[in-house]
Parts: sequence; structure tokens; C-alpha cells
Amino acid sequence: MMTEGIREQVQEAHLPEAQPAQDDVILRAENITKLFPGTVALDKVNFNVYRGKVNVLVGENGAGKSTLMKIIAGVEQATEGRLLLDGREIQINSVADAERHGIGIIHQELSLFPNLSVAENIFMGREIKKNGLLIDEATQRERARRLIEGLQQRIDPDDIVGNLRIGQQQIVEIARALAQERRILIMDEPTSALSTAEVEILFGVINDLKAHGVSIVYISHKMDELLRIGDYVTVLRDGRVRAERPIKEVDMAWIVEQMIGKRAAQFHLHSRQVGDEILRVEDVTLPRVGGGYTLDHVSFSLRRGEILGIYGLMGAGRSELLECLMGLHPEASGRYWLGGQEIKKNTVADRIGLGLILIPEDRQREGLVQTMSVADNMLLASLKRYVSAFFLSRKKEEHAVNTMIRELLLKVADPGQIITSLSGGNQQKVIVAKGLLTTPKVLLLDEPTRGIDVGAKAEMFDIISRLAAQGLGIILVSSELKEILGMSDRILVMSKGRITGEFSRETATEEGLVAASAVGHGMKEKELEARTNGSRQLDSHA
Repeated sequence: MMTEGIREQVQEAHLPEAQPAQDDVILRAENITKLFPGTVALDKVNFNVYRGKVNVLVGENGAGKSTLMKIIAGVEQATEGRLLLDGREIQINSVADAERHGIGIIHQELSLFPNLSVAENIFMGREIKKNGLLIDEATQRERARRLIEGLQQRIDPDDIVGNLRIGQQQIVEIARALAQERRILIMDEPTSALSTAEVEILFGVINDLKAHGVSIVYISHKMDELLRIGDYVTVLRDGRVRAERPIKEVDMAWIVEQMIGKRAAQFHLHSRQVGDEILRVEDVTLPRVGGGYTLDHVSFSLRRGEILGIYGLMGAGRSELLECLMGLHPEASGRYWLGGQEIKKNTVADRIGLGLILIPEDRQREGLVQTMSVADNMLLASLKRYVSAFFLSRKKEEHAVNTMIRELLLKVADPGQIITSLSGGNQQKVIVAKGLLTTPKVLLLDEPTRGIDVGAKAEMFDIISRLAAQGLGIILVSSELKEILGMSDRILVMSKGRITGEFSRETATEEGLVAASAVGHGMKEKELEARTNGSRQLDSHA
């Protein structure tokens, strides 16, 4: 059911009334070809968008999904081919052209202004004005508030976007798209940073948009979402359309096989022995602005070769815990030991030098330099390793880069090409490579598979398992229950800045993790004990 705030915005936008149940094509991309230097991103692609339906587009990273969507949304222009809207050819040379035709997009990489407020971002470029002159800030704030409330979020319209967590920014991006009149709405990985509850809210909005005749193009690597929300599925592989089918005629195995040419096993753990303690954390406390704690006296340990999973809802403090380990919060207190030696050095560079490295959740803001090449991004954190006689050794750099490209199966035509020319998943692999080149002892992974397709996920899981087998201690933060359960030797659950549950691989269940993450959100610890049948052991330091 559409919430009241979203319903009002739909009415204000004058969206078309519900159409009769007919699966006609509203938009057709015909023989679309896109050439980039050194690569063919799209090769004579034909793609149909069915009216009032959810049109799922899937493929591995680098298959051309985002490129095709950018062409339809006016961000990129095709080298060859044409677009037909309601059977008539249209020219889309800019985002403004696409908007005039009622086409909008929620980008995989957020296109927000971090120094502006939530309300200003939502109405950027189409501000509400008084008498056609001055911006009506009060009206903008009120409409923004209704949109955010319609998505069941507690975000102040006056909040500065740069201060929000990545999941909250994704909500703002969705609200921004919903505030506009659209016949076709492209959603490129809209749930990659959302919690399970937030995904349910978005699905309700999508169903109501469909009921008003809006056509959705939906891109996601989460197969269960696609099968649940989709009406049609189109599979891209290596820049070409592999297949198109109604969702009701396919299953997950079929989609995966069309994407990568085989049925992939997602999790594979290399045999290994967990060694001695490599990291100990005691009483880490991070004060919250306005009172209380973002992290409330968190304590735990990590052993060599162990994959320690951390699960929790958005805002539980998972990312902040990893940031404290890296020295990113000087206001935090607590004690840390690495390899039995207490860490006294507090800067990020110091922590990297000691053997800690963080793969951040937000690759665009925190993991990459957008104007630099693939190779330069990969080498940023380990440059001193390639110095010979006061100069950087090009030969050493090339060897390191080529090794990472080979080991991580990076799809890149030339290491010298700009990082933004890669797909989202391949950009994520570059960040992982950058971390590995520092030869860490402890690897901190914050949502490392966000925006990565099913084949690349299997590769990433294999890499993580191999690194653990080599003796690295690994802390894995993930919002994906199956990912945490499939990869972790031990799991900590966080809620409201505290560790509220600890599970071994043998005792961990989906129900147990979800219950532990709900402590402080309406569930008491005694109720948690009953629901998990004693499988959870409350952390003695919580």
C-alpha cells in the first residue's frame, strides 16, 4: 500500500492513471551500440520496456547494464542505434531531454550534492518558487518531509546530505526520483545500501507506481528481489542481449546460467586452521552528537585465519566500529592490541603501517579518486613499496597492478584508463586490490560485495577465503544474511552500538541473527534468549 506522503506526491506529479492489463512496449532500445576506447560496451542491443511493468535487467559487472541505462536516461549517447517511445523515434541527447519524455533514473552511484540539505537535493534543478522568482524553501521542506515519511524514514529535510550514512543517502536519492513526474523510472541497484525493512517499503512504492501505469526498469544483483518484484527479465552478457523472458517462466538457476554460462556455487571456504589471537578490542566507545553512544563499550577478539562476521541493522554501529579500528574517530576511546602488542599510534597511516586496512562501504566518497586511473587508484595506499633510489619504479608498479588484475579477475582494457570507466563491481575490486597491496595482517571489509554481481561475488568470497587460509584475520560486515552465514567462522550481532549476540558457525541461524539485531528495537534480551533457544551467548562486555 502506498503511504500517504508518497501518494500525495504521485498525485501532485500527475502520473498517468492505471492502464488496462496489456503488456505492450512503451520504450524500445533498438540496435544500441556503445564504443569506448579499447572496448565495445554494448553491441547491437535490443531492449524492451513493457508498460506498467517491472522490467528487470541483469548481467555480470561489465555486461553493459548501467551503460544502457545511462543512454536511455540521457547521461551517455549511443554510438549507433535508436530509441522508440510509444513507437516513435526520439532523440535523447541530455538528461533534460530524457526528463521531457518522462524518463528518470536512480543511479547506482549516488548523484547527490553532499554540501546541500536533503530538501535542496530533492528539488535541485526544479526548485519550487514564489511568484516565479524566489525559492519557496518552506514548501520544499514540507514536501521533502512528506516524501521521506512516505519511505518511513526519520531524516530531517534540513540535514546536510554529506553527514548522512550511505543507506540514508540512498533513501534521499529515491525520494528525489519519486518527487518528479515519470512515465519510466530506472532503478539501478536501488536497494544496495538498504535494510530488509527499507526494501519492503520500496517494493510497496514500486507496486503503487505500477498501478498508476509507471514502467520500472530494475537492476539488481539480488536474485531473490528480482524474482519477487519483476515481471520481465532481460539478461546481458558481454554487451549483448542473451535472453528475455517473463519472470514467471524462469528461476534463479536459469538467470545465473544465462548471466555467466554456468551454475555458480556462491560460497566456498578453503580448508584452514584458525590460529592464535591477532586482534583484541576492549571497551571501544564512540560518543554520539547530542548525547548517548554510537558505540557503547564494544569488546571482542579476532584470531589468525578467522573470518569474523558482523551483522546488524543500519545504524547499529558496524561501520563506525571499523572506522574506529582505523583511527578515523579521534574522539573515540578504547584499547587495541595487534599481534599481542598494544596499539598506541592513532592516525590512519599509522594503522595501515601496523597491518590494518579498511575496504569502505562507500567506494565513491571513501575508496576512490574519481579523476585518477585504475592503476593509480590501486597503488595509492602502498606507494612507498615501489620506491627505488628515491624514485618510483614503474616496473614494480606494473608488476603489482598486473598481479592484482589477474588475481581479482578485473575486467579492464588498460590499467591506465580512468577509474570511472569501469563498472561498479570492478571499481570495488580495485579498492580491494588497493587494500591487499598494503600486505595487511587484518582486513576490515565493510559491505565488500555491495553492487557486485553473482559471479563476481563468488570470486570475492573465494578471495576472502584464500586470504583467511593464508593467516589474515578478516572482519566482514554485511547486511546480507546468507553472506554472513555462508562465510563467517563466528558472528557478532550489533544493535544500537552494542554487541547483542555472538554465534559460532554451528549455532548461527537467520532467526537468531535477526532476533539479536532487534534487541533495543522493541525486543528485550530475555525474549531474544527464548527465541534463539539458548544458541546466543550474550557478550560479556556488552
